[in-house]
Parts: sequence; structure tokens; C-alpha cells
Amino acid sequence: MRIFRRRSKRSAPTDDATLLARLRERDEDAFAELVERYDASLRRVVRGYVSSDAVADEVVGETWLGVLRGIDAFEGRSSLKTWLFRIAINRAKTRGAREARTIPFSSIAAAEAEGDEPAVDPSRFEPSGQWGAPPTPWDEKPVGKLLNGELRGELAAAIAKLPAAQRAVLVMRDVEGLDSDEVSDTLGVTHGNQRVLLHRARSRVRNELEGYLA
Repeated sequence: MRIFRRRSKRSAPTDDATLLARLRERDEDAFAELVERYDASLRRVVRGYVSSDAVADEVVGETWLGVLRGIDAFEGRSSLKTWLFRIAINRAKTRGAREARTIPFSSIAAAEAEGDEPAVDPSRFEPSGQWGAPPTPWDEKPVGKLLNGELRGELAAAIAKLPAAQRAVLVMRDVEGLDSDEVSDTLGVTHGNQRVLLHRARSRVRNELEGYLA
């Protein structure tokens, strides 16, 4: 493994190909940018597989070592982002099994996707079926309130409360922008279950944020 070097002038990659080329040149700034982009998201996904934040930190650290060692072997059959998540999830599964958490993630996801969990609390409806307490329209809120740091903190907390499979799907789809095929393939879940998990995760997060926005 060659040692990464720092360029005197940092350039922002515009696409995976540019970033990948810089990583293979052992550009330290490119690696630092990759970590900055994805470290927090990897931790959120990995946390669903392991027993503690400390173990999640270790798994993500192992992931970055795996990137350093494997970047020359990456063939580009998937996006660089998807490759990162696969490395992290494979390591998280190994660590989870080592901790005796032997239930496959696909089984956890299927269990979370089954059942009749309502997207909205039934108590918010009148007996007639009409809204008793309709959702607060987010587009009527001042832009500053929607974008401020406090709301971002509330959003992060809401995501952290999600069940493991819902959190993984939401982070990969809505935070990282992976498409449904990439997420289903990376997590090993069916497309149907992935859609259900995403819908339930979005509904839970919205419900958590409604009180703040009100």
C-alpha cells in the first residue's frame, strides 16, 4: 500500500471518476474529502448492525483502512459511494456476528417491513376519517427555521431513533442519494421491503419534526 501524499493545492472533484483518479494517485486531500463526505453516514448505517457507538466507530475505521488497501482493485462496476457502503456493511455484519448478533439484516428488514404500522398516528383522525390534527405544512415555515443548525440537530436525532433497517434505508436513499436498486442490493433486502421501510422511516422522521416546526 503506497502512502498518500498531500497536494499543495486542493481541487474539488466533480464526479466519481475524478475523485477515484485522485485517490489512486494517493492524493491525501482526496481521501480527506471522501472521509468528510461519508464518515457520518457510514456510522449511521453501521450502528444498526453493532451493539454500541464505540464499536461502530471501530467498524468505520476499518472501512477506511479497507478503502486505502483496496482502491487499486476497485473496478468501478458500482458507484464509489455504493462501494464504500458495501465495505462498511460487510465489516459491520462480521462484527455483529462476532458479538452474537446473528440475525441476518435481511430478516430484521423483513420484520420491520411487515405488520400494520400506520404511517400516521390513528388518533389524529376523527371517527369520520377526517383529519383531526392535520400535518403542519412545512412549506409555510420561514426558510431560516427550516435550514438552521437546531433543526439539523433535531433531524439527526430523529434519524438516530429509527429502527435499524429503516435508518439504513433512509440514510442511503435520502441522505446519500443512492437509488433503490443500489440500496436493495447493498443491504440484501427486496425492493418491496425497501419501499415500505423508506416510507415508514420518512413518516417517523416527519412526525418527530412536526412538534419542532410547530
